[in-house]
Amino acid sequence: MKKNYIYLSVFIAFFIFFGCTIPEQQTTTTETTETTQNVYHVTYKKVENAYYELPPELNDIEARNKEINEFAPYLRGKRIFIDPGHGGDDRKNKSYTGKIVEADVNLRVALNLRDFLIQAGATIIMSRVSDQTVDLKYRSIMANNNNVDLFISIHHNAVPNITRSWMNYTSTYYHAKPGNWEYEPNEKDVARFIQRDLAFFMGNSGGLGSFDGTYSDYDIYPGDGFSVLRETNAPAVLVECAFHTNSMEEARLGIEEFNRLQAWGIFRGLGRYYRAGIPTIEFSYQSPRNKGIVDFQFKISDKNGIDTKSIEVYLNKIIIPHTFIPELDQLNFSVYVQPGEYEIRIITANKNGNHALPYYKKLIIN
Repeated sequence: MKKNYIYLSVFIAFFIFFGCTIPEQQTTTTETTETTQNVYHVTYKKVENAYYELPPELNDIEARNKEINEFAPYLRGKRIFIDPGHGGDDRKNKSYTGKIVEADVNLRVALNLRDFLIQAGATIIMSRVSDQTVDLKYRSIMANNNNVDLFISIHHNAVPNITRSWMNYTSTYYHAKPGNWEYEPNEKDVARFIQRDLAFFMGNSGGLGSFDGTYSDYDIYPGDGFSVLRETNAPAVLVECAFHTNSMEEARLGIEEFNRLQAWGIFRGLGRYYRAGIPTIEFSYQSPRNKGIVDFQFKISDKNGIDTKSIEVYLNKIIIPHTFIPELDQLNFSVYVQPGEYEIRIITANKNGNHALPYYKKLIIN
């Protein structure tokens, strides 16, 4: 009995000494942050081993080519502008250990995305392809001058101080909010598709501030939004792939294979977005009647069919009644106008939920 007691004591001592040590793959840094109310003792774990799963198509070139070829009919000929955020003189955004520089990770993800899209037949224009300084407004100017179909800005997020270093999620931003005249629903469509696949392949949530991980840039800058989304003519989104201030994410973001996985998620989201279809809106005719009434006819079509409940017609920001004949893809409405300048705006979506590109038509009545 006495021997058993000795063995048990040795076992407990062994467990306490070895079982409660920090695993070899982590070291810890403790920072004391003082506030007017409390003192927080924050532990930031520096993770050496990063964990992620590669889908079969990134391990097998034949499977990858097959996947890319499936999206090629929908991406071929699209002019897509890729904007790796920051760079050059702007390299201040770093992880707490200094191991990760956001500008570098943004670029690695962007270059991999470029390669996937080029293989699928898209034409790619980039704001930078190396560690160079690019003025914020010039990024939008480049996209506008190149008449692109889509603008995507790639970033990685950060928390304001180490007390929230535990935070990490994936988010995708669109400009303005529903109810604002500046809001374009097709931008949220793009954000929704990118967010779903990027978060899926990274294994991240979309955060607690949004049901699907997409956010308005007005959440960050109310009434203003991000410059690159506000100033770009084409549909534009900004991706915050993850938080580089999170220790687990910091370890993954430094691995080029993982950056490629991130790019694959964005590529898949873009491919699925274009495959879901984009309705087209075409002007047919306008015919003046007596007493200032003008009749209009437009053609709205999509191979997936039009969601008739989604159609909205505006004249100078005022919604007006309309009729739609699905069998003829025909939209009809009449407006009473006096001499002057007017603007017609039409919004519609297909049965997959994808909205048409922004449609505005100037109307001059003499």
